[in-house]
This record gives sequence, C-alpha cells and structure tokens, in this order.
Amino acid sequence: MKRLYARIALAPLRPGRRPRELPDRELTRSVQVDRSHLAAYDRVCGFRLRDELPATYPHVLAFPLAMELMAGGPFPFSPLGLVHIANRIEQLRTLRADERLDLRVHAADLVPHPRGTQFDIVAEAAVDGEVAWRDRSTYLRRESSGGGGERGPGGPPAPNAIWTVPGDTGRRYARVSGDANPIHLHPLTAKALGQPGAIAHGMWTKARCLAALEASLPDAYAVDVRFKRPLRLPGRAAFSFRDGSFAVHDARSGRPHLTGTLSGTPRR
Repeated sequence: MKRLYARIALAPLRPGRRPRELPDRELTRSVQVDRSHLAAYDRVCGFRLRDELPATYPHVLAFPLAMELMAGGPFPFSPLGLVHIANRIEQLRTLRADERLDLRVHAADLVPHPRGTQFDIVAEAAVDGEVAWRDRSTYLRRESSGGGGERGPGGPPAPNAIWTVPGDTGRRYARVSGDANPIHLHPLTAKALGQPGAIAHGMWTKARCLAALEASLPDAYAVDVRFKRPLRLPGRAAFSFRDGSFAVHDARSGRPHLTGTLSGTPRR
C-alpha cells in the first residue's frame, strides 16, 4: 500500500494524458484471513471478536486491489481526487475466518453526475468457486460544487445512541484498512487537501453502524449507504435505526453524515 500511495502521489508528474474511459481490467487475489488483523479491525469498528467476518471486512481485503486498479496508468482519475459517495454490500452467507477468499475487482458504470462524473468499483469474494459476498463502491470525481448533505425539513430522527468519536479514529482505521488518505490522518494534512480538519472514513462509519446492529443481523442481507457530510474528528455523532433504515447525524447540528438501509436475503 505504501508503494501504491507513492505511485499515486507521483502520477501528476508523469507526462501524458489520462484516458477518458474505465479500463477493461479485472484484478484478482486469493487471501487467507489473519485472525490478529481481523481482531484489530473488530476493535476499531466496535464489532465483537468472533471467527465470523463482519460484512464490511472483505471490503478491507479487496481495498489493495481497488487501489492498484485506480493507481494504474490506464485509469481516468487519481484516487486522491475522488469522493466516496455510496456503498452497497451483499452478504450472501456468513463468511468465516478459516475460509480462503478468492477476490476480484473491476471498475464499472462511468456516468455523469450533477457535480461531476461518477463510477463504481465492484468487488466479489468467492469460496470454492461460489460467490458469497459482493461490494459496490460509488466514487465521484467532483467538477462543480453544491448540493446535498443538508438537514431535512423534519430534522433528524431521535437517536438510539450518541457516539463519541476520538480524534485518532482515522489513523486507527487507516492502520487496519490500508486506506491512508491524508484527509483522515491529521488536521494539517486534511486542510492541505481542502478539508476543514481530519474526517472519519466513510467505511468506518458504515462498519460502526453494523457493529451497533450486530446482534440482530441475519446471516444473509444487503446494506446500502449514502455518505453525506464528513464526520469531523474528534466529534460526536447520533446514531438512529428505525424499520430497516439507519442514519448517523451530527449530534449538535443534526446534519447527516450517513443514511442507510438494510434489506433481507440478497439474490444469488
């Protein structure tokens, strides 16, 4: 991952234009879960220490492939200029730490967005040839400002819990996820990239929501989220869950950080 970030940082210095289309390329790897790494991830995100994988954990395992794909020469955008705006995970069955996962990652669906251009990074995890998990992350290459993230006319729902999010959450999640984007690590590096301060990873926030619901999650389900306004670090966030929908809002202003839905057994 360090080599990939170095390649990304140096990419603007290399001559030549970026392509205008997504590469027709699929990257694969086979991984065996490291239980000590899984335990560290569980602690950072609030999950119980178990042999079963949280639905968000394979995203971390596939992340190096996603970064390698986006850091490659034939990719139209630099990863450092992208905004993660949505994520959908389908867990077709519970995955265990003793299972070898065959991962594959590709890019898809380059389309216009009101604020620029968006595309998806699609990942799958298979066990013994059968797909058991899918992930689709939607990224925005922002080309204009405006839109989204404001509090709705009725205000946020009543919270089920208030979370105190420490200032080192971004650094702790970066160590277990490999996502060392500077906007998450320190206020100074975040400000250098246009943020008011360090912000939490969107996938940490999603994982923290699933950890709060862990005791009631089925073996197979789909979970969709939209990432709204950044969660600044340190911060206080209000978590709410009602009838299959959940959200994270700023505990003071009520502005949304994340909205999501849980649905039943996904299609095979």
